[in-house]
Amino acid sequence: MKILHTADWHLGKRLENFSRLEEQKLVMKELVEIVDSENIDLVLVAGDLFDNFNPSTEAVELFYKTLKQLSKNGERPVIAIAGNHDSPDRIDAPNPLAKECGIILIGHPNAEVPIFELEHFKIINTDKGFIELKLNQFDYPIRILHTAYANEIRLKEYLGEDNKEIALNQILKENWQNIAENYCDENGVNVLLTHLFMMKKGMPKPEEPEGEKPIMIGNADLIYSEIIPEQIQYSALGHLHNYQNIGTAEKPVVYSSSSLCYSFSEAGQKKSVTIIEAKPNQNVSLKNIPLTQGKTLFRKTFNNVDKAVDWLKENQDCLIELTLESDTFLKAEDRKLLYQTHNGIIHLIPKLRNKIDDLSQADISINLNQDIQDLFKDYFKSKNQNQEPNDELLSIFKEII
Repeated sequence: MKILHTADWHLGKRLENFSRLEEQKLVMKELVEIVDSENIDLVLVAGDLFDNFNPSTEAVELFYKTLKQLSKNGERPVIAIAGNHDSPDRIDAPNPLAKECGIILIGHPNAEVPIFELEHFKIINTDKGFIELKLNQFDYPIRILHTAYANEIRLKEYLGEDNKEIALNQILKENWQNIAENYCDENGVNVLLTHLFMMKKGMPKPEEPEGEKPIMIGNADLIYSEIIPEQIQYSALGHLHNYQNIGTAEKPVVYSSSSLCYSFSEAGQKKSVTIIEAKPNQNVSLKNIPLTQGKTLFRKTFNNVDKAVDWLKENQDCLIELTLESDTFLKAEDRKLLYQTHNGIIHLIPKLRNKIDDLSQADISINLNQDIQDLFKDYFKSKNQNQEPNDELLSIFKEII
């Protein structure tokens, strides 16, 4: 059975004021092409389908269009769960219609998907947080433990009223283990699908992407990959935007990556989807397929405006965080030139080349008897970490005098 794992589409997301919708259309089209060319049997989408609780009409249209194409009008099951950026009720709402197209949408962690049957597959077993599917082309089923995102308080409410004093890690462990023991024997493929901040015990805590609503505050909510039941052959995670396997080669626990680079902290990352080949009671095999659509993000630093302009002219199809080092304030005409040269400058950051780290050194003794222009220079330096005013500012000061 060939399963495609993708996550963190963030449809509708902007980079500051720059819309990424056209790039998202291209990468969703690429995703559909990969699913078709690889003859995928089942698609798993591990949360953060949208970027906020109230996505734009265009983002919603792109979402449903993509899911319908992925499902091949009901021939291929697609299962998508809510992430921390999604409204669980919004994700749940169209499910009665979506399932007619082979699309199963899960907004809440304790959701129980109704049993139904289509021409090419059927749900043969279901429970809270669990679904078992039988695809016509296979003589064995696939079982999926699913836990859509909820914060710690809501997760504890969903998974039991008496859990308020028990660590979330323990609650999830017991819940997943109970499901696995009841339903996940060696005669089917067993998978976990969730959108949670999970890490391997003893490893450094990974950083959440810029712009993410933090899932975890402190260490009280730490969820370790070691709690995943032994029966699970593959764990499909969402939330971290860079591909990584925090499990083992035999039992992968994988963040498949986001569909695009969504912040400059992700500049240079290669985005991909993960294809899993699975059989009952055997180790899965993995293959990563790169996603090539979308603009490249760059963090570039220059100490010369002309060099920056030359680079910008040669690299037009990208988005840039541009830092310019100088001894004086950036001139308005230089700022205008940079923006005219390239329409993908998201941030333009002036950086002082002679910045004083020890603020006590900036306490300059001022000679009040000196020329008014020199007095202005000293005043300006005292207020701007010893940075000299540029010629443009001095000219304006002379005009005022």
